Amino acid sequence: MARVDFSLYLVTDRHQTCGRPLQDVVSAALRAGVRAVQLREKDLPTRPLLALAREMTDLARSYGARMLVNDRADVCLAAGSDGTHLPAAGLRPAAARRLLGPDRLIGASAHSADEAARAETDGADFIVLGPIFTTPSKRAFGPPIGLGELERARMRCQVPLFGIGGVTASRVREVVKAGAHGVAVVGSVMAADDIERATRELLTALDL
Repeated sequence: MARVDFSLYLVTDRHQTCGRPLQDVVSAALRAGVRAVQLREKDLPTRPLLALAREMTDLARSYGARMLVNDRADVCLAAGSDGTHLPAAGLRPAAARRLLGPDRLIGASAHSADEAARAETDGADFIVLGPIFTTPSKRAFGPPIGLGELERARMRCQVPLFGIGGVTASRVREVVKAGAHGVAVVGSVMAADDIERATRELLTALDL
């Protein structure tokens, strides 16, 4: 099983960067200390997604960080990225592992303790659970599941859990207290006025 040695997991969305190039935003976050990024640009066709994945993987590695590609194990392989992140209704972790081999990271999204437990049983290295709090980017997944569901997932899972959905630096402590290994964020960094400052505040909160 690949080692999960990060506590802040940055999820990209180029539509939330306030017009700034995605590469510039991710570079700023990497400079501030992010060590794992999920490239989640679901609306990109395969060819531009592959080109972006290659560019972003090189960028992440220049900072000693890892780049995971959302949903597309094939793009992960073709780009030489460090792993893939699977939606709850997507490719199963066991199938992704057969494609990617033993060394790449496999993350999985879950929206309940039951889904988290299934993802772990199926071989996910870590699980992103949410939405914990209300957030515009996660409204499609229904109302927030709350910290109680995170606590239930922690009792059932051994792999690292990351809370996502409305997570800010001021909420990090309660998410970790409920059982999370770390947090995954989108808008808290992507849309921040000062990317490096927002990233450092999250990392500082995670170190407490």
